Amino acid sequence: MIWEALGSVVLGLAVAYAAAARLPGRFPNQALVFATGPVAALLGGIVTRVVLGPGHTALTLVAAAAVSVALLSLLLSENVRSPGLPPTADIPGTPPV
Repeated sequence: MIWEALGSVVLGLAVAYAAAARLPGRFPNQALVFATGPVAALLGGIVTRVVLGPGHTALTLVAAAAVSVALLSLLLSENVRSPGLPPTADIPGTPPV
């Protein structure tokens, strides 16, 4: 069980790193991303281990990754401008401010 828990934490850290690298401007706090990913994966791995029992390591790690992705998606910020647009650029199709 300790190896499944450790694997879940490492997998959650990898998911958090990938999310932070792929969407750098969408997360309000990078430290929160790197804390949420492993903790969510650990929680998902433990819950899956309790539900399925021993002997389902692959499913436990898949569920751990899924819980990590789901909780990290809750941290995504909506108020992000495209990096190519200046802060005062007019966006076509929107009324002027």
